[in-house]
Amino acid sequence: MNALLRFLQIVSAAMFMVVQPTAHAADGDAIQSHTAEVNGLTLHYLKTGKGNETPVVLLHGYAQTSHMWRPLMPHLSDRQTVIAPDLRGAGSSSRPDGGYDKKTLAQDIHALVKSLGYNKVKIVGHDIGLMVAYAYAAQYPQEVESIVLMDAFLPGVGDWTKVWLLRDLWHFHFYGEVPLKLVEGRERIYFEHFWNDFAADRTRSIPEADRQFYAAKYAKPGGMRAGFEYFRNFEQDAKDFAGFAQTKLTMPMLVLAGERASGQFLIDQGRLVDSKVEGIIVPGSGHWLMDEAPQQTISALVAFLNR
Repeated sequence: MNALLRFLQIVSAAMFMVVQPTAHAADGDAIQSHTAEVNGLTLHYLKTGKGNETPVVLLHGYAQTSHMWRPLMPHLSDRQTVIAPDLRGAGSSSRPDGGYDKKTLAQDIHALVKSLGYNKVKIVGHDIGLMVAYAYAAQYPQEVESIVLMDAFLPGVGDWTKVWLLRDLWHFHFYGEVPLKLVEGRERIYFEHFWNDFAADRTRSIPEADRQFYAAKYAKPGGMRAGFEYFRNFEQDAKDFAGFAQTKLTMPMLVLAGERASGQFLIDQGRLVDSKVEGIIVPGSGHWLMDEAPQQTISALVAFLNR
């Protein structure tokens, strides 16, 4: 009986050790949904957290929305405010006809940040959000404490046309009347290509419930057209970023790249635009870091952002 009791005590302690981090992460404020009227449009954003440290801004990429950051937000919320906007054209934000170059998208986010009363932020971006994060830091360097770039690339910086993601160059030119007609009612089919083929293992990529959520968001009127505009503006982005890169950033930068995706290429790009770069390649992961390697990705982000 004593042996059985001891065994149960050990199992109980082990279970507590496993679930304790999750329970702690959930202790922060609930994630709340808000909207703001800024820069001539409505931006939807998620918000949580409290504390005196510099607020964190999380920027999503293509085929996702601010929803992608929900697993991360509670892990940061005990020390600072955390906001995750839907970019212009995505999620529940406005879908205007223009303004999808990353310089303008960054100005949208800056207007949101100022409307919330923040003078300085830490900024994180994945995929298209990475480009917006860089454009934000390049335009407002004195207002950025640190920056994280997560798996994609910077148009116009270095030998950017050799990046891994350009193996699917076709979709950068997939916009206009015919492409929109082809994907209407088939948004999920279109996105499956990215969610599956950009992952190291499609069975460990975006979860089914999230796939349904994202497909429904982009299927709203104007959603796919707006998404195509992110790529249509790469030529302008390349010109803007080449100009930005002439002046190196000086704030700490973390570059997170999937081993089976952007890898060392993105780290090298980061070092071309910033003088204080820490690079981490996430082993075994493809492009969807938050979904393919959540533990490693969240741990790296929390360690960097809470430094």
